[in-house]
Amino acid sequence: MSLTRLSINTTGPGLYEFTEKVAAFVRDSGTDEGLLTLFVRHTSCSLLIQENADPDVRRDLDMFFRRLVPPSDDQSMRWISHTTEGPDDMPAHIKAALTQTSIGIPVAGGRMMLGTWQGIYLFEHRDRAHRREVVLHLA
Repeated sequence: MSLTRLSINTTGPGLYEFTEKVAAFVRDSGTDEGLLTLFVRHTSCSLLIQENADPDVRRDLDMFFRRLVPPSDDQSMRWISHTTEGPDDMPAHIKAALTQTSIGIPVAGGRMMLGTWQGIYLFEHRDRAHRREVVLHLA
């Protein structure tokens, strides 16, 4: 069993790839086969496995979620009552609830079994910079 925590610094909304950091953890663990679990310790960001070849995919996903859940000061979001942390906070919680805070990835031959174009991303939903913590557990 191996366990570590990664810090990921964000500068605002968007997808931040950290596949290489996770791959290094798996390599350094010496584990040939198992299940890697990633868990983000926050409620206003999420984790995604997504295409990492074309940056348009990241931009389009970000734009889709911005349109799906606009800031709470948008006319369509007047129903939101949790506004004390700013107009981006409750929408960030909604976006995190629509995505995931934990991912499981099989490991075989000492490598993650990701597809050719798959990368691991932290999906930041808040407007300002944050330091996010992701726990990695390989068993």
